[in-house]
Amino acid sequence: MGKHHDDHRRGKVIAGAVGLVAVVITAATFTASQAAPDQRTAPEQATETLREKASVPGTAWAVDPATNEVLVTADSTVTGAKWDNLVSTVNAMGAGVKLRRIAGTFQLFAEGGDAIFAGNSRCSLGFNVVTGDDRPAILTAGHCTAAGRQFSLTQGGRAAATVVRSTFPGNGDFALLTYNDRNANAPSEVDTGNGRKVRIQRAAEARVGTQVQRMGSTTGLRDGRVTGLNATVNYPEGRVTGLIQTTVCAEGGDSGGPLFTANGNAIGLTSGGSGDCRSGGVTFFQPVTKALAAVGARIP
Repeated sequence: MGKHHDDHRRGKVIAGAVGLVAVVITAATFTASQAAPDQRTAPEQATETLREKASVPGTAWAVDPATNEVLVTADSTVTGAKWDNLVSTVNAMGAGVKLRRIAGTFQLFAEGGDAIFAGNSRCSLGFNVVTGDDRPAILTAGHCTAAGRQFSLTQGGRAAATVVRSTFPGNGDFALLTYNDRNANAPSEVDTGNGRKVRIQRAAEARVGTQVQRMGSTTGLRDGRVTGLNATVNYPEGRVTGLIQTTVCAEGGDSGGPLFTANGNAIGLTSGGSGDCRSGGVTFFQPVTKALAAVGARIP
């Protein structure tokens, strides 16, 4: 696992790269049960209906498999006929689908700093991995590769890794970068600051309720819990599916960083979300297991 440093140097955001959204969640939550108290739509059918009828920028939804509930979130850009359509779509599906409004907007950005760099853009290294042909490599967020194909470990430094696979938007938000030096020292650990490290032992599936930690080059080490699986987020740049929803906070520049457990399970890669680390928020993560399977890599 690659090292992450919690200094707070900033750089210019590039257009089109994705980071975290700065919004404040309101207390308002709307449920469908008032309209259809005896009806309950299966999660698979509910998410398909949402994709077909209410898939507009500013919306997201995730599934809690323990309760079979779907939580739909809408930001402040979903207004007028779009909001009315979303409400009616949710109401028609009954008590198993809940809708809530958040203030602010979903935005996509990454800012400059000191983790992994392409040009003046910064993201965070996710996990060090090994490819099928035994090359050391990096997993990070796919949206980070909008900045370029060559990444360095210091701003303005020599290229250290090259993008060989990237997915965003669509079925995930992940990228594989191979180290240019086949003998690069790329330990399977997360540097959580103050001389502490967490050894990453394995990739694991997320479960609702699991306590998790996130490391990022902007806000350092943060924690929270998993609240939903198979989340869909409708960014202005496009829809991303199959994500993990959590209560962990994050901010711009944390994108691509690792989500993991204290006992060394690699869980996810930071994608996007709402809020910040002063007021809290909701953050979505790319599942590591799916990313590893897609790129043919493994945790060393």
